[in-house]
Amino acid sequence: MCATDSVSDWASSGLVALTGRADGPPLVPPGRAASYARELSDRIHEMTAGTGSPVRVDGAALLAERAAFTGHVRRGPTSAGGACRLLPTADGWAAVSCARPDDPALLGALVESRLPEDDPWPVVAAWLREHSGAELARRAELLGLAAGPVRTPTAERPTGPSTAARPVEGLLVVDFSALWAGPLCAHLLGLAGARVVKVETPSRPDGARRGQQDFYQLLHAGHRSVVLDPGTAAGRRALAALVAAADIVIEASRPRALARFGLDARAAVASGTTWISITAAGRSSERVGFGDDVAASAGLVAREGDGTPLFCGDALADPLTGLTAAAAALTVPVGGGGVLHDIAMHDVVAATLVPEPGPSPAARRHGTGWAVEAGGRWVPVAAPRRREPVAEAPDMGAHTGEVLRGLGIPVP
Repeated sequence: MCATDSVSDWASSGLVALTGRADGPPLVPPGRAASYARELSDRIHEMTAGTGSPVRVDGAALLAERAAFTGHVRRGPTSAGGACRLLPTADGWAAVSCARPDDPALLGALVESRLPEDDPWPVVAAWLREHSGAELARRAELLGLAAGPVRTPTAERPTGPSTAARPVEGLLVVDFSALWAGPLCAHLLGLAGARVVKVETPSRPDGARRGQQDFYQLLHAGHRSVVLDPGTAAGRRALAALVAAADIVIEASRPRALARFGLDARAAVASGTTWISITAAGRSSERVGFGDDVAASAGLVAREGDGTPLFCGDALADPLTGLTAAAAALTVPVGGGGVLHDIAMHDVVAATLVPEPGPSPAARRHGTGWAVEAGGRWVPVAAPRRREPVAEAPDMGAHTGEVLRGLGIPVP
């Protein structure tokens, strides 16, 4: 695909409108993530077209969809959602998130200082200016903090196993994931006819339940909700039995998280399960990351003329990874059997980039809106757009008994 097509896909996706400074023009992100997302959604449609539940979505538009619900806008060096910052380090730039209730304490541990409750960022910024990106990455991984240096893209292309398309109508999907990437994967599989069961624990509900409710409804409409307590023997037995019954498992945490519950991905794969593992940087890494900091650290940032990086879109690594995971889940290894898809968000983003992209092209005023130049013509900059939920999302744990009894699993 030529650069002109990539610019057009960026403009129509809604992501250009979310990229740049609030008081400046929208900027065109580097690389071809919007085009890649559209290719993924086309592939998903091809794989489901001959079934009773064909899936037809615009992958490029999905990348900006959450902002259509939340009203997020471009904010330059602050992420659209406000929880992540791009800040200079001693040798470059870094993306640092403060999204979870525990993150202010983790940031305090990072800088070895008590942070002001009203605004921790000045102290964090001062610490970063005195430390390298490598030091930040090392300490962030030890602390479980979502932060990392902004790397120069390397155009790496991850490879996976040789697979063939398969229908998922009627298959059981057990979804342990939260927030956006994993739930988007589960949502697309549900549209393709799979039976999706969302699993949460009493102490760790999906944080997206506290977010924009219509968007949560969209991703979880028609699914079943199960709550099980891994702190009890009965809860662990039920979790193991649920995984044993699953055709596809989706999880988006470091491997040791589910291992503590007694769940073994390798054993499930050996029995024929498709296991979708979504992490920030791969199963061998202890890095924690969210959509904004992972995308930026992989090099997906817009650049001003002086090289200053600005966020692209809204947590872009999340929906891009969700689409990638769904396309993988719609396949099986050639010859059959189970498979573990180790999907690193960082690698998914990096695969869409080119080395040394240079300053980002700016949109220009075009009538009452903005437009970008692509191949000698002006392409309007679209606003993020939304699909509407088709059903209600279940209350937490609403189907625990129903699902377990239907699978012959004792209810704890």
